[in-house]
Order: sequence, then structure tokens, then C-alpha cells
Amino acid sequence: MAEIDEVEVEVAAPVEVEEEVTDLSGAIRGVLKRALVVDGCIRGLHEVAKAIDAGKAQVVFLAESCNEPSYKKLVQGLALEKTVPLVDVADNKELGQWAGLCKLDKDGEPRKVRGASCVCVTD
Repeated sequence: MAEIDEVEVEVAAPVEVEEEVTDLSGAIRGVLKRALVVDGCIRGLHEVAKAIDAGKAQVVFLAESCNEPSYKKLVQGLALEKTVPLVDVADNKELGQWAGLCKLDKDGEPRKVRGASCVCVTD
């Protein structure tokens, strides 16, 4: 029987290029993108309130365009009580898109974007 020489081939890991962050919205987009990959992004009032109360939330994003004052007051109060950083985002549609609440078409453009009034990132 003939011996077969085994050849090891090293495959280089794909290099991920980081986007240039020049403003707050770009930084928020990057944080939420990385949180979605590792399943650390929580959306919705009930889930966010549970995460803040349990001490799992690292940062909370709240949309300024939310038209329910009691909603804002609850999230702000919980974040203040548990000393969780709270970041205001201008538009809830943008926050929803960054948190993955949209469909992507074949070109990668977001379609059917749903708004999110609050989103938090956990560890």
C-alpha cells in the first residue's frame, strides 16, 4: 500500500474591517450590530425593564420620538435606580433598524422597518 502524504493548509481568518466612527449614531449602530451577533440585544419595554431590574443591562437606548411619557419615565427611572447608562436616540425607526427590527431586500437595503422605543445591550 502506498502512503499518502498529508499536507496541512493554513487558512487565514477573514479580516473584519471596522467602520470609521465619527459620531454618536455611528457608535450606537456598531454597538447594536455587535450585540445582535452575540445575542445580547434586548428590544421592547417589558424585556428591557426585566433586564434592567435584574442588573443584566449594560447600556439602554431610548428613542426621543416616543410619544408615551409614562414609557419614558419608567425606563429613565429604572436606569437611574440601577445606575445603567441611558443614551437618547433621535428617531425610533433608526433605533429599530439598528436593533434588527427590519427586513432586508436582496440588495441589503432595509425594508419594512419597525420602530423601537427602547433597546438595551446585555453581556
